[in-house]
Amino acid sequence: METNRQKKIGGVIQKDLVDILQGEVRKNGVSNLIISVSKVTVTTDLSVATVYLSVFPQDKAKEILEAVKSNAKTIKHDLSQRVRLQLRKVPNLVFFIDDSLDYIEKIDNALSNRDNPIENRDLLEKRKLI
Repeated sequence: METNRQKKIGGVIQKDLVDILQGEVRKNGVSNLIISVSKVTVTTDLSVATVYLSVFPQDKAKEILEAVKSNAKTIKHDLSQRVRLQLRKVPNLVFFIDDSLDYIEKIDNALSNRDNPIENRDLLEKRKLI
């Protein structure tokens, strides 16, 4: 259960990280890439912030995650400059790709029979009609 303080700090970090990451994308002249921060959770001791990134197009997600992880110290420094009046200490940032939209799409496809997870339907027992 997140406290209000954790939620507020997560929100502040999320808003500023979006600005930092999208600014880097624009600065590097990459036009067909969108990075968003879908969620930030902060530990109870406020020392670690887990950051979930959504990347479009999805096939570049792994490459972008590696680039973000390799620049984590620079990103944390930029973040600390932005939030220095709100936070005394900026938490360490841990980045992950948010794949919840893909997961939801797979479930949706399975439920609408577009992408049936059961390959051999003959293995299922047939219902007996009375």
